[in-house]
Amino acid sequence: MARRAAPANATPAFFTAPPRRQISDPNESAFSRFIREQITSPEKLPGNISIMTGVSVFAAGIFVARTWGDMLVPA
Repeated sequence: MARRAAPANATPAFFTAPPRRQISDPNESAFSRFIREQITSPEKLPGNISIMTGVSVFAAGIFVARTWGDMLVPA
């Protein structure tokens, strides 16, 4: 069965995301710009949450091992 292509003057059948407005403040510090662009940016937030979850589980594991680690070793 042959596949039919879309007509030459067809537009996409989905909506594209609106262009992002770039907020530029001449008085913004480099640290503030880093936080805005890398930490709280909506497209990077899922990855940052994943990293934060891994770090917190690692830290909780160290805390548990140091606090109750003697119970893990047979007497």
